Amino acid sequence: MFPLTAMSLVPSCVPITEPPLIHLAAGWFFMGSDGGQDVEGPVHRIWVDSFAIAATQVTVGEYARFMEATGNMPPPYWGDANFGNPQQPVVAVSWFDTIAYCTWLSAMTGAHYRLPTEAEWERAARGGAESMAFPWGNDPPMSRPGYDARWKTGPEPVGQSERNGYGLFEMCENVHEWCSDWFGADYYTISPDRNPPGPEEGTRKASRGGSWRHQIKISRCSARSSIPPEFKYADYGFRVVREGVR
Repeated sequence: MFPLTAMSLVPSCVPITEPPLIHLAAGWFFMGSDGGQDVEGPVHRIWVDSFAIAATQVTVGEYARFMEATGNMPPPYWGDANFGNPQQPVVAVSWFDTIAYCTWLSAMTGAHYRLPTEAEWERAARGGAESMAFPWGNDPPMSRPGYDARWKTGPEPVGQSERNGYGLFEMCENVHEWCSDWFGADYYTISPDRNPPGPEEGTRKASRGGSWRHQIKISRCSARSSIPPEFKYADYGFRVVREGVR
């Protein structure tokens, strides 16, 4: 079993550095799908302001720094051999845990970090490929190299997949990623066309991307999911966004 002292992998004397970021210019894109589940439609044109998004999901090693600095308790499965590689995405963090992480990272770096909105996440996942089901096009997930041999007991270390058109890793795969929005099944019918923030309230938080433990391991760019914000699942992680990018 991977030792519970994963925090010791990152000595306290190591300065906090910002994660590798991909900068996306402001622009329009078509969000949603008319060929997926009902909650993915209708397709609508959305403007998103410029932002920077982490190239990878937040890792066990990065989360260990946060826990060491703040004294936050480890999430479930911490120390489990299937989830303990420092380069794997941290899993079983609640939505509230991710907000605490973003608050801490913002304080340590002087930048403003937060979770992506659903609109930002989908724009980033598409990698500039409009109207395609997946970041690489329309070929099914099973066509990806080595698909049948991957994700046997947990998520893979980050940075292993082929980058999408924007240079991002593991979009639509590995773990579900928390978003900032409350989830609304019919939100697309009332969504503003500029920087939609999601519903004002709700009971479930939106999430995006595929899961290592699902039958189909890679999701479509437009696929939506949600769970209550306090839940902690072994296939839920996150990546961060930095505001203030021009």
